[in-house]
Amino acid sequence: MMPAVPAFRLLRAARMAACALLLAACARSPAPPAGPVNFIADGRPEKLSAWRLMAASEGQLVLNKEVLPYRLNTPLFSDYAHKLRTVWMPKGVAAAYRPDTAFDFPVGTIISKTFYYPRDGASGAVLASDDNGADSALDLRKVRLVETRLLVRREAGWTALPYVWNEAQTEAELKRTGEQIPMELVSPQGRQKFTYVVPNVNQCASCHVADLKSRKFEPLGLKARHINLDGQLDKFAQAGFLSGAPAAAAAPRNVDWRDKLASVDARARAYLDINCAHCHNNKGTANTTALHLEIGAPANQHLGLCKPPVAAGAGTGGNAFDITPGKPDDSIFVFRLQSTETGVMMPELGRATSHREGVELIRAWIAAMKESCN
Repeated sequence: MMPAVPAFRLLRAARMAACALLLAACARSPAPPAGPVNFIADGRPEKLSAWRLMAASEGQLVLNKEVLPYRLNTPLFSDYAHKLRTVWMPKGVAAAYRPDTAFDFPVGTIISKTFYYPRDGASGAVLASDDNGADSALDLRKVRLVETRLLVRREAGWTALPYVWNEAQTEAELKRTGEQIPMELVSPQGRQKFTYVVPNVNQCASCHVADLKSRKFEPLGLKARHINLDGQLDKFAQAGFLSGAPAAAAAPRNVDWRDKLASVDARARAYLDINCAHCHNNKGTANTTALHLEIGAPANQHLGLCKPPVAAGAGTGGNAFDITPGKPDDSIFVFRLQSTETGVMMPELGRATSHREGVELIRAWIAAMKESCN
């Protein structure tokens, strides 16, 4: 017969086991950044951690409790990168709601967008899948962080700051001149090597300048029609980040481009709106093309229907019109969207690969058109 174990030893063993469980739980749930978000009114901090928006530790990227994550119903394509988007404002101020353009953000606002990819196991490659957005901590065993871009609203206007994550996935460092990162993308079509390009701070303006004459710089995704989903407008208001917003049902809303229950026209227009319209509108940097791709633009020649290009050249692919209704293979739109050649591809920045699924949607949209260019 085994000797009895004294009660005090059982109690001590139980306490040790409880401590071990507590330590394990702590390891599984890393703490968010210590202290409040740090708004830095001047200068360009070399480390992302200086802002205290998020922290990478214990194998997870964890958001500061003060920041608000959000998603877009139809996101911008960026070489199949996924994005964790957040916004933060100091207490006592809020963005003013606008129905059609970016909200009017107060001084002190920090908008972040962290680009990451699902990992292909331990191969070092990443997986090609469309961005569904993230609204919580990221498991760094399953994803690879690439960069975090900040838009900081200071007294003089918006400042763009690109930070690139290190190999250890513990910190991101400022890269004002941009960066080029060799990567391998795995999709059902096979493996593709490409160079992921982090834009420099000057290139940011080419997309974010909403008015070419005034040079007004503004965020792209934080418009009512892009974030009006899953009660996000209410969440912004409840966090104290948005004033004057109507009920979600009264606010504009683009469809999710992947939603097969929506019409092909609504899906294609939403896709063009987020991917192209920041330049292609009557005030944007591509206004000389007379191509207007905002969601509310009329479906006429300004949308590309039977519209000859302003400038001929390699970018036409030998096609006569931006859109030849019913004939996607004869349309400049399709040619430029599927190209990866510099000087030909559209958009010009933000991608080095072609978005197969997006191209298929635009092809289907054009194929369904009944107009004639005769």
